[in-house]
Amino acid sequence: MKKDFFNTYKTPLLVIAVLILFGGVFSLLKIKTSLFPQVTFPKIKVIAEAGQQPVDLMTVSVTRPLENAIKQVPDLNSLRSITSRGSCEISAFIDWKVDVNLAQQQVNAKINEIRNQLPQNTNITVERMDPSILAVMGYSLNSNKRSAIELKQLAQYTIKPFLSQVEGISDIRIIGGQTKEYWVTLDKGKMSQLGLTPSMVKESMANANFLLANGYLSDYRLMYLSVTDAQIMNLEQLGNAVIRNDGKRTIKLNDIAKVEIHKAKEYIKANANGKESVLVAVIQQPNANVSEISSNMEKQLEKLKVIIPSDVQIKPYYVQADFVNDSIRSVTDCLWIGLFLAIIVVIGFLKSWRASLTILITIPITLGLTLLMLYATGQTFNIMTLGAIAASVGLIIDDAIVVVEQIHRTHEESPGESDKRVAHKAIKYLFKAMIGSSLSTIVIFVPFILMTGVAGAYFKVMTNTMIITLICSFLATWILLPVVYLSLGRTGKYKDVGIHEVKERKWVGYFISRPYYSIAFIIIIITLAALAVPNLKTGFLPDMDEGSIVLDYASPPGTTLEETDRMLVKVEQMLVKIPEVKTYSRRTGTQMGFFITEPNTGDYLIQLKKDRHRTTDEVIDDIRKKIESTQPALRIDFGQVIGDMLGDLMSSVQPIEIKIFGPEHDIIQKYAKSVAKIVEKTPGTADVFDGIVIAGPTFSVTPDFQKLAQYNITPTDFQFQLQTIMEGNEAGTVFEKQQLTPIRLIYNSNNGVSAQDIENSQIFLSNGQQKLLKELAKVEFKSGSSEIQREDLQTMGVVTARLDKGDLGGTVNKIQHEIRSHISLPKGYSITYGGAYAQQQQSFKELLMILILSCMLVFTVILFMFRDIKVAFTIILVSILGICGSYISLYITGTALNVGSYTGIIMIVGIIGENAIFTYLQYHESLSSISRKHALVYAISTRLRPKLMTAVGAVIALTPLAMGIGTGAQLHQPLAIAVIGGFIVALPLLLVVLPTLIYRIKPSHP
Repeated sequence: MKKDFFNTYKTPLLVIAVLILFGGVFSLLKIKTSLFPQVTFPKIKVIAEAGQQPVDLMTVSVTRPLENAIKQVPDLNSLRSITSRGSCEISAFIDWKVDVNLAQQQVNAKINEIRNQLPQNTNITVERMDPSILAVMGYSLNSNKRSAIELKQLAQYTIKPFLSQVEGISDIRIIGGQTKEYWVTLDKGKMSQLGLTPSMVKESMANANFLLANGYLSDYRLMYLSVTDAQIMNLEQLGNAVIRNDGKRTIKLNDIAKVEIHKAKEYIKANANGKESVLVAVIQQPNANVSEISSNMEKQLEKLKVIIPSDVQIKPYYVQADFVNDSIRSVTDCLWIGLFLAIIVVIGFLKSWRASLTILITIPITLGLTLLMLYATGQTFNIMTLGAIAASVGLIIDDAIVVVEQIHRTHEESPGESDKRVAHKAIKYLFKAMIGSSLSTIVIFVPFILMTGVAGAYFKVMTNTMIITLICSFLATWILLPVVYLSLGRTGKYKDVGIHEVKERKWVGYFISRPYYSIAFIIIIITLAALAVPNLKTGFLPDMDEGSIVLDYASPPGTTLEETDRMLVKVEQMLVKIPEVKTYSRRTGTQMGFFITEPNTGDYLIQLKKDRHRTTDEVIDDIRKKIESTQPALRIDFGQVIGDMLGDLMSSVQPIEIKIFGPEHDIIQKYAKSVAKIVEKTPGTADVFDGIVIAGPTFSVTPDFQKLAQYNITPTDFQFQLQTIMEGNEAGTVFEKQQLTPIRLIYNSNNGVSAQDIENSQIFLSNGQQKLLKELAKVEFKSGSSEIQREDLQTMGVVTARLDKGDLGGTVNKIQHEIRSHISLPKGYSITYGGAYAQQQQSFKELLMILILSCMLVFTVILFMFRDIKVAFTIILVSILGICGSYISLYITGTALNVGSYTGIIMIVGIIGENAIFTYLQYHESLSSISRKHALVYAISTRLRPKLMTAVGAVIALTPLAMGIGTGAQLHQPLAIAVIGGFIVALPLLLVVLPTLIYRIKPSHP
């Protein structure tokens, strides 16, 4: 680099700096925002529905053929299935490296190959699982004047298309309300007198309700399509439909039935804030900007209120963008607060407005360049990218401090030289160390490409952002910072101070001469770390207080929708009395997400107030205790929205999952109950479930085939008549406006049909006469059968639990000990541990490997710089010892060792290595004129100010994150605490231990 480079190109470089600042502001305004990075999870879910087949028959006829077919899909890691009565849910977990869209097509292709082997009318849905399948906004629809049918039609045909106009919306889902149907309530007596059967009625209606093309007609050079339009268009036409005309009389539908508009039989209920409601769930497109969607949706809702009737109220019950914006705002606030405090520290140390202002200007340039790079690479503003920038603030300040301090020191040591000469001299002196130190902090993040699973998907985004930030920081401090410094002062000679002499710190020589102090310090921190590590809490992903609760519930098997609703009303009466609850919504018979859901199950989404005195976990504990004491029949399970979303996208929602494998399902259930009892007694657990889900009892009607044949009744006709007695049968549709409304044949328009009513009901013979059902079939009750769960074609039972004031690793270790002590499995049976614990163990193994590789890479960088293996080994040893500080700080603060804090531990190796490089460079440069000991004292004395500025500035910059201030900041709190602990221990390591070790190893000096 030319001696006058910075002065020659000062103006162009300043223009580039200004352009970077404008580009950063542009990127800040344009970059998309989301809670998490857009990650496609390698999970494909298949749901198959085949009527109401029993569980064992469903397993043989549907689940196993589908499993065997999907198992052939390339790069399939594992397969899990749940088989219930009439339905099965299969989750295929694909390798993270595979294109999930292609894998979904392959799954569909394999299913299509065996479709003809499955029962007729089997309905199969295949969905790719990613965060965009879950609602980002939810609204409730209520009216004091309109029926549930009218509300649902308004939602379906007015509100849904209107809200779908908002850019970035994938789907608007309508949940709850009532569906309109035309009910034809047949009069058995009149039908019997006229010799009619239900099948005849259905056939006659099908023959009189159609629209078919006859062909084309050519006339006067024009071609016309000829159609026969025999459609039924309204209630009157339906009642006048001709059922039979034998030449003597015409029999219309009104003659044998009551025809009316009626609500369909529903097994789903939706409720918002205690009122039965229609819920409107907003689903975003995968790459949409959730904050922008939320803003546009609010504007669209204002327009909607002008269109819909004034008595209809639409209110939000969940807006994810509020949490996203609060999280981003909190992390951003932590960033700026930390930056501001760090700048104050710098000003206090340097006591120079020029040096301080240089840093104050350079840091926004670095951040602007980082934002430009993030925008150019298609990243979003999310809690991981922002957290990475906030966590990198200390390193950005470090880079700027080192360069400014060196320029400032060079000015002090050479007061007679010009600014441009001083800047060039300082950069030339530091350039080698700048490259080495930057590489030492960058290379520690490179091994994160080896990390797999959800932790790898998210934390790789974080580490990649850190790499981008550090590269931008290096470029800004190397090229632009000197230009900023020159622009803030005169171009002549610097005469503000006299010749500056470095004040040698005698205590450095004191410790160098007495190595036992360093040895004692090393022993102390290793001992403390060794004592702390076994007692550390351990987790998987850092927890966040989202301010929202997901409450899953299930009433006893076979409980009616009405009885389940009655129990839940009691729960809601309790919910409204909890002061922290702001709003809630409830789904019964369906759930958020993509699951098999029975009418006795569902979930609540409870939104808490922002201004509250209790944490979300404390509110959950309160609600749990009240439900368990007042509604013991309900099985409940608590979580938070984002945590449950990640669980849905992974293998298990619950962090604790114990899987019992074996050949016999009954024996597995026996051991599952025993394991569940052990887990319940283990401190730190809650919402324990033995995994045994019983489908409701069955009312079985077995026809006597001989008697059916005797009376000329086919089994199909017998089933048709039985269904007409109970649920009714669809016999066509009525086309009206935007929908096809079903026509339902039924005997009893009242919903109450008892078992005795069915036994004593009449079955029509082919001549229109009737026979008691119990004379044609055997009627009996059968107890419900349990769901069957399988993994990789093996039958299993799954015991799950949540954590309650317990850490993941410690709680599971206690459970493992108790299971080993009290449960002895027979041959052919085994227990494995899944859920978040299995993912934690996998991530910790990968992070250990990443830590080792990072140390080796830092070692290699130092070795290339100084070409002395003893020096490289000494520096990396000191860097690794800094990890002890991270472990000690985690233990003192009660912070769990998880993926976040482990990342901070890895970071500290690069940070200490970076600072050690500058110290050794100063020492190496001084050896030419003074003794080794004197050179070490001089190096430490010279680097003392920048080291203190770096450590104090970085600690203060990370303090807001470490305190977990604001929404979402808890995600990065463990990382910040680990880095701060490492920084604190790094000071004595760098100022005392490092010079002592260097003095003892007597490095060579090429």
